Amino acid sequence: MGAVAEYSPLPHGVAVFPGDAGVRRIAEREHNVVHWSEFDRGGHFAAMKAPDLLVEDVQAFFRPLR
Repeated sequence: MGAVAEYSPLPHGVAVFPGDAGVRRIAEREHNVVHWSEFDRGGHFAAMKAPDLLVEDVQAFFRPLR
C-alpha cells in the first residue's frame, strides 16, 4: 500500500457520478472539501455524457471563492 497523502488545506470540490466509487471518507481525510455533489447521470465520462451537470457544478464550486 502507498503512503497516505499529506492533508491539503486548499478548498476542494468533489463531483461524484454513477459508476465512481465512494470516496468521501478518503477525500475529506486528505483534502479541505468545501463542495460535494452527487449525480444520478453522467457516469465515468461525465464531461461527455452530462456536460451540463459538470459545468454547473464547477461554477457552483467557484462562485463563493471569487
